[in-house]
Amino acid sequence: MKVLTSAELAKKKCLPCEGGGLALWPQEAKRQLTKLDGWSLGAAGLRIRKTWSCKDFLAAIKFFNAIAKVAEKEDHHPDLHLTSYRQVEVEIYTHAVGGLSENDFILAAKIDKLPVELQKKKK
Repeated sequence: MKVLTSAELAKKKCLPCEGGGLALWPQEAKRQLTKLDGWSLGAAGLRIRKTWSCKDFLAAIKFFNAIAKVAEKEDHHPDLHLTSYRQVEVEIYTHAVGGLSENDFILAAKIDKLPVELQKKKK
């Protein structure tokens, strides 16, 4: 996979994935992650993940819903977790290939463009 900027990824559309394709090699995923802010490899290099600390519970739910709309439009669905009432954790991988594909990075870039009300940092 060619390494693309976050902006380039966000312009792309997730492609249908029926299985049989090959997952990205961990080194390919690591190179692509350098272009996405705050995302990291998880689950033995087979998934990417990111956590946001939202302003409050309703801000977290609003962000969840925004992610759901993008995921549905792209027909690529992440695992979403709400913890500590305002921590939104997103984990993405391509089920059909049992690891990471370009679709995962496209969805991550699109999620990063969504508005989110973050918790203010304590001084």
